[in-house]
Amino acid sequence: MSAVWLQIGQCGNQIGEEWWRIVTSSNNREADTSPFYSCDQKLSVLCVDSEPKVVRRLQKSRTRKLFRESNLIMGKEGRGNNWAYGYHGVGSESEQSVFARTMESLRKEAERKDCYCGTVLFHSLSGGTGAGLSSRLCEAIREEYPLGRILSVSVAPHQSGESPLQHYNALLGLSWLQRYADGILLFQNDEVLKRAATVALPGKGAPETSGRLSFSAMNAYMASCLAGLLYPLKIFTPPSGISLGMEPWELLRSVCPLPNLKLLHAAQGGTRGTVFWDSLASSVAQLLPRESPAGNPHRSTALLAVARGPQEDAFLLNHGLVLKKLKQAYRCVSWNPFPATYWTDAASLANPGGPSHTLTVCANHSSSVDFLQRVEQRAQAMYQSNAFLHWYWRHGCEEGDFEQAFETLRSVVEDYGRHGD
Repeated sequence: MSAVWLQIGQCGNQIGEEWWRIVTSSNNREADTSPFYSCDQKLSVLCVDSEPKVVRRLQKSRTRKLFRESNLIMGKEGRGNNWAYGYHGVGSESEQSVFARTMESLRKEAERKDCYCGTVLFHSLSGGTGAGLSSRLCEAIREEYPLGRILSVSVAPHQSGESPLQHYNALLGLSWLQRYADGILLFQNDEVLKRAATVALPGKGAPETSGRLSFSAMNAYMASCLAGLLYPLKIFTPPSGISLGMEPWELLRSVCPLPNLKLLHAAQGGTRGTVFWDSLASSVAQLLPRESPAGNPHRSTALLAVARGPQEDAFLLNHGLVLKKLKQAYRCVSWNPFPATYWTDAASLANPGGPSHTLTVCANHSSSVDFLQRVEQRAQAMYQSNAFLHWYWRHGCEEGDFEQAFETLRSVVEDYGRHGD
């Protein structure tokens, strides 16, 4: 019982909704879900948004009784897709209290834990609330709980554009996360769209025959990846039989061998019936970006494979072959003597009619640097032409914030290049 879950903004709450649908599913009776609940059987989650629409929908969902009412925190107006507006807030006392109420609720939730070890954030990088408010909260949580870990589940916008300010927002948001989070599990919408289109998720229809893919199906795919990585495993359950919820922090320990390299890439494949784990490994790696736009090969400093399903013995018998295939596909670096590890569990994920076996891979993969470079270059071009900067100045942003953000992203790119051999 170690983590507090914090979902911020429209995107964060929508992913969180899918995540809690899996966690609270009645099909999960064989798994121990105690890490997600407080002693009073309320979920250890805070649902935060600067406008009420999405959070009110959670209040009407079938899991509404599992949410603590004081942890459903809403403002009265949005943040205009502006990082500065989300970070600094607005002038009225009622709106500024969104941040204060969130920190107070998080403090109380942490005190309900037998052993608070950290916070998992769900949010986007493009919106004012998702990028701006989450940056401020991440910074405050780090200062308030310096020994706790922070795992950020961040959703990057489509390249084609969701907002004219998205590059500024992603630039500043990533800079703050690099400084204050321990790991950044980055989902890029364009890649999620491709991967979700190959998966028929239960209750979402078959994407390959529907002609278009819904945001709900994309959110469900991301939540399924999270469940593959963070759902309780028997290998981390002590003799008492009660899970401590150490999966998020063991994940960070496994895939972040160097503290400054914290960009994580996740992908999942699944199948029903008889499973061939090496074939499943090939399907997971099939859409993996192989090289940068400049032609440099992408590499992984570390990776973790999580195999779930009743035929876990077949994985254990062939884990050497599966890991070899993954290390080759992900091009693991030569300097790490143990670049790949694995977890297994006999319990399937909680989707009725879904795949009975899943393989989820999380890697510290340099393909995420392509996104950082694209954000930095496009934001730099806008910054040099003074495009839209007045919207940031009026809400408390300063030139130093941008200059430090540019420097932070460039430093991360250089570090991945330096350690990618």
